[in-house]
Amino acid sequence: MIARGWIEPLLLGGITGLLLLIMLSPILTVVVMSLTDGSTLQFPPPGFSLRWYRSAWELLADPADTGRFREALVTSLAISLTVMILASAAGIPAAYALVRHRFRGKPLVEILVTLPLVFPLVVLGISFLVIVSELGIEQGFLRIVVAHVILVLPFVVRNCVASLTALPLSHEEAARVLGANWWRSLMEIVLPAMKPGIVAGMLLAFIVSFNEFTVAYFLYTIDVFPLPVWLFSRSNTSLDPTIFALSSGVILLDFILIWILDRLVGRQGVTL
Repeated sequence: MIARGWIEPLLLGGITGLLLLIMLSPILTVVVMSLTDGSTLQFPPPGFSLRWYRSAWELLADPADTGRFREALVTSLAISLTVMILASAAGIPAAYALVRHRFRGKPLVEILVTLPLVFPLVVLGISFLVIVSELGIEQGFLRIVVAHVILVLPFVVRNCVASLTALPLSHEEAARVLGANWWRSLMEIVLPAMKPGIVAGMLLAFIVSFNEFTVAYFLYTIDVFPLPVWLFSRSNTSLDPTIFALSSGVILLDFILIWILDRLVGRQGVTL
């Protein structure tokens, strides 16, 4: 019995550690390759150095590359912020309707909202490209924003639904009985209860939109060039590890956003 008490936690810890290593291996590979002192994409690295971070800094110091990088970064930030706002504006009332109302076809709506999470992004990218081509939408910013809103909407809806489900309907009914109208009940009862889900959904929407590459690659234009597409195009023109140093900066930004999400939401959890 004593031996079994030691083996089970050890086995579970080993399995958990192995799964985490598998999940993090692509990210760890990028970080390790950014620290190589070799001049080629050799793994494992022959040694470690910060030379490629210096190379990335010199790259961004070049006026031509700096302008293109800054333009791509600003474009990605603008797209992500717009997507976050629009997805929240659509997802919050949708979550309220799914939790508080019964209507015909509700299970089908719940499935359709979740589909973008499991549908192949390449197929979605091609589909969006066909649609915008048929509609004649030439504005690259609008193309990517609409596509990203569809992609991130499940994150907003699912997190808001999870938060609202924890709020009993009796709380809203009690507010109505005490004289609160629908708007006041919404602002003082419903939205505060949904706050963890709203914050989690908004931050996840921003992170997913900022890092999304596949769909953006099908929809970008020469005037609207998101950062992931710029990084990919840079990797096609240069095979040195500078691209890994630049990507490590993106990973650091994502880590900071996830840390902020954890601090804001905490133990209330996030639904993916």
